[in-house]
Amino acid sequence: MSGHSKWSTIKRKKGLKDAQKGKIFSKLSRLITLSVSEGGGFPDPTKNVKLRLAVEKARQANMPKDNIQRAIEKGSGPGSQALQETIYEGFGPEGSALLVQVTTDNANRSHSEVRRIFDKYGGKIGGQGSVSYLFKKCGLITFSKKQNSEDKILQFAEAINAFDIEESGEGMLVYFPFENLGKVAGLVTELVPESSAEVDYKPLSTIKIDDAQKAKKILQFIERLEDHDDVHNVYGNFEIPDELMS
Repeated sequence: MSGHSKWSTIKRKKGLKDAQKGKIFSKLSRLITLSVSEGGGFPDPTKNVKLRLAVEKARQANMPKDNIQRAIEKGSGPGSQALQETIYEGFGPEGSALLVQVTTDNANRSHSEVRRIFDKYGGKIGGQGSVSYLFKKCGLITFSKKQNSEDKILQFAEAINAFDIEESGEGMLVYFPFENLGKVAGLVTELVPESSAEVDYKPLSTIKIDDAQKAKKILQFIERLEDHDDVHNVYGNFEIPDELMS
């Protein structure tokens, strides 16, 4: 695992308990609602790239259609739910740098609760700009090499102006300029994505964690952050070998 969000792995885990599904659905609902409100209250995914991506992510997580529609309705009309998205920057165990993306109706509460998690694990919340310069905001889409031709993936990567491709097990992660997110749907027609296109913050460089105990501490910290109701993405500049991920 390196800098990209763990959402891509969480949503593909098998046998999630109902409580876990409920928490994921709740977070996805907030993302959908926020996307509608940020788009001026218009509930049409074809005219709102962020909403379209949020709905695609919800569908991949097998979120019921009625739940998606209710989340859309919460973001439109006079009674729309007031939510805001923000990113907290901080330093975690072993000198790691992290970006914590939250969707909240109370920024002061969320900041205080996230700061307590950092404090518990020996980390520290930083100010705006303290670690964000270590990451590149971009688009990310993942493909399975078993389901797709590698040549087709490379052709897609060239068409989307990808700046990096990583192999992860049987998957290929394609990183491309953030401003090209809206073009993915029209270019991916001959491929079967393993995950929908999403916003990512890719670390410009990583720190390697080869010690099992240090890796365990960082992973526990990340899991605790991701378990918070308001947190929907955590990005870090650490790299942990696959054998230490279990």
